[in-house]
Amino acid sequence: MRPGRYNADGEPTGYWDAIIGPGKPLDTDEYYIISSDTLVNLGANDPNVTTTGPATINPDTGEPWGMDFPVVTIRDFVEVQRALLESQGIESLHAVMGASMGALQAIEWASAYPERVERLIPVIGGGVADPWLLATLSAWAAPIRLDANWNEGDYYDGEPPTEGLKEALKLVTLNANHWQWANEAFNRDWADETRDPAQDINARYAIEQTLDDIAGARAKLSDANHLLYLVRANQAFMAGHGDSLEAGLAAIEAPTLMLYSENDLVFAPEGVRRTAELIEADGTEVTLETLEGNRGHLDGVVSIEQASETLREFLQ
Repeated sequence: MRPGRYNADGEPTGYWDAIIGPGKPLDTDEYYIISSDTLVNLGANDPNVTTTGPATINPDTGEPWGMDFPVVTIRDFVEVQRALLESQGIESLHAVMGASMGALQAIEWASAYPERVERLIPVIGGGVADPWLLATLSAWAAPIRLDANWNEGDYYDGEPPTEGLKEALKLVTLNANHWQWANEAFNRDWADETRDPAQDINARYAIEQTLDDIAGARAKLSDANHLLYLVRANQAFMAGHGDSLEAGLAAIEAPTLMLYSENDLVFAPEGVRRTAELIEADGTEVTLETLEGNRGHLDGVVSIEQASETLREFLQ
C-alpha cells in the first residue's frame, strides 16, 4: 500500500492521495516524490509490490527463503532506499516523511544520514517500541504461529496459514482504530438482522463481520511470514543504536514536524512526545501537532488532509 497513486488515472489511490499531487501540500509540480516498497513488504502477493523477503526465491536453493531469510531491521529498509537514491544520483532529500512504520524509517533516515535529510516528518510514529507495543506486536503475530498450516514458516509448497493471517490482520485493524470509531460506526448491530448473537452461538455482531471482511481481503495479497518479519523489525527499531535511544535521536539535525493522534492505541502519544523531547534536547527544532478524529492511529492516514497547511508551510 503506497501513499500516492500508481497511475495518473487515479485507481487505485494511495492512503495519502489527499496531500500528494498537483497543488496539494506535497505538490508534484514542485517536488519529486519518491516512494519505494520495503524489504519484507506485507503485500508480497500484490502485483504492484516489489519486495524481497521469506516468500522470495533463495537463489542458492531455488526455493522460497521461508524462515531462513535473515532478520531485517528498519535500518536495513533505509539502506535499500539509500542504494536506490544513489543509483539515481540523488544525494540529499528535501524531506523524509512516513506514517506508522514509515515514520520509523523517516526517523532512521534523519538519524543515520543527517547530512542528507533537510526536513523530517514522522506521522503517527515514535522513537522506540515501548514494552506495551512490543507485546501488542507479539499478539499480532501469535495467530499465524498457532495456525497448523504455518508449519514453522515452511508452507510455500502447501496450504498457507490463511486463517492465522486473517486473525492477525483483524487484530492489526482493530488496534489501528479506536473504540470511538467502533462505537459510533457499529453500536451493537448484528451482522445478520435475522440472527441474534444472544440466541445463536454462531451468529455475529456487525463489527466482527466487518473486521473479518477487511482482514480476508487484505490476506489475499499478503504473506504470513512477511508479517512476522515486519513485527520483529518494528520491535527492534533503534536497537542498532545500542541501549541509547537518546543517542540515536540526538543525531537528528533536521527541523522536525511530528503529527500524531492523542487517541493512538499503537504508538502512545506519551512516546511520541518523549521522542520530540529527545530530538530537540540538543537544540533541533521540533514542532508537534495533533490530528483530530475518532480513528486513533489511522487518523494519520484517513485524516491527514487536516494538516495540509502545516505541511505546506513546513516544506516551504
